[in-house]
Amino acid sequence: MQMRWRRPKARARQRSLSEDVRSTLTREILRTELLRAKALLATVTALLGLLLVSYWLFPAAIENIWRGHFSLAPLLASYLPLLVFELSAIVYLRRRLASGRDGPQIGRYIGVLIETSLPTVGIYLQMDSMGSAQALAFAAPLGYFIFIILSTLWLDLRLSLFTGFVAAAELLGIAMLYHPPGFPHEPPPDFAFHLMRSLMVLTCGLLAGGVGAQLRRQFERSINAADARDRVTNLFGQHVSPQVVERLLNAGMQEGGETRRVVVMFADFRNFTAAARERTPDEVVARLDEAFEVLVDVLEQHGGIVNKFLGDGFLALFGAPIEDPAAATRAVAAGREMLSAMEENNTGHAWPLRVGISIHIGDAVVGTVGSARRKEYTVIGDTVNFASRLETLNKQFHTQLLISSAIRDAVGGALADAELAGRVTMRGYAEPIAAWKLG
Repeated sequence: MQMRWRRPKARARQRSLSEDVRSTLTREILRTELLRAKALLATVTALLGLLLVSYWLFPAAIENIWRGHFSLAPLLASYLPLLVFELSAIVYLRRRLASGRDGPQIGRYIGVLIETSLPTVGIYLQMDSMGSAQALAFAAPLGYFIFIILSTLWLDLRLSLFTGFVAAAELLGIAMLYHPPGFPHEPPPDFAFHLMRSLMVLTCGLLAGGVGAQLRRQFERSINAADARDRVTNLFGQHVSPQVVERLLNAGMQEGGETRRVVVMFADFRNFTAAARERTPDEVVARLDEAFEVLVDVLEQHGGIVNKFLGDGFLALFGAPIEDPAAATRAVAAGREMLSAMEENNTGHAWPLRVGISIHIGDAVVGTVGSARRKEYTVIGDTVNFASRLETLNKQFHTQLLISSAIRDAVGGALADAELAGRVTMRGYAEPIAAWKLG
């Protein structure tokens, strides 16, 4: 079992998404599709309403444009099927969103084909009223761009490109193939002219697809980042600072375990249990929170993390999960400052607390352990047991900060003030171990 922390590679986004991330992404895509359907229906309805109001206010102008052939029946006959289709799509998307399951991709292509054909129907109706040349130069061909713009909300390059292709093909096809009767003096259509117009429409579809694809990538990055933060928080607890979370995310993480040289710190408040009996639960929790905040702030400033809160104490790590060659030096500096910070916090306080701290360095197994539903980053081994027993010696030696000989050797000359508190026989060790006191 091995654990490796490494920087993500450039192709990391190509790795398969986790089920949670995939589900979240599916929901976001369905939400954008629902927004697109609503926006499309609202836009077409607003344009139809604007046309009807214009006809009511300026009937002569509208009749002149339509050359006396304006009729509501063909417009409503075109609008009502679209209304039914879009309302059905909205209901369908809401059900999919509630279930969290995506629909078949072919359904999207069929929807694009149906929706994007609406401007073609409009062009056909206007050709019969005003002739090919005027109809192709009027408003209906511009309707294709509404569908192309809204296709970005598919968040799919292929669907946007397909939208542009359908629009371009239908525009070119109706311009070249349909010649309404009653307009004998119109010149024949120019293929090159209409081809260029259609290519512009197709290009817009490609650009819209590029925008949609970029939005999708941003969605994926945001969701992956949120998922990674959640995993870090689940593994290390909510007490991990934002700075440490950022470092873990930048380093990258692969679950497992490994043997690593780490610095282990134990901190415990002396006689806290006895003092807590005389106070209310709210007072006990409030005092612990206040004291922990003081100590953890100092700890994080020196690069340490709290691995576990243990009632009225905690286990902290330096050099894991992120390697740090200066872990021993940082831990000692943190221990000294923690004593000063608690002394300042106790000044004038109704409930002063005396903290005992131990620091040891050695090899330990670090990694994520637990069940499939709940995992935790932990440290296992003799190094942890040694540090825990070393902390209990604070009571015996009436000290507050004890370090092991291994820490003294690792830090070197910076610990010239270290005093030998004593040598004790510790269970599991053949030789007496030395405990060094720091002020």
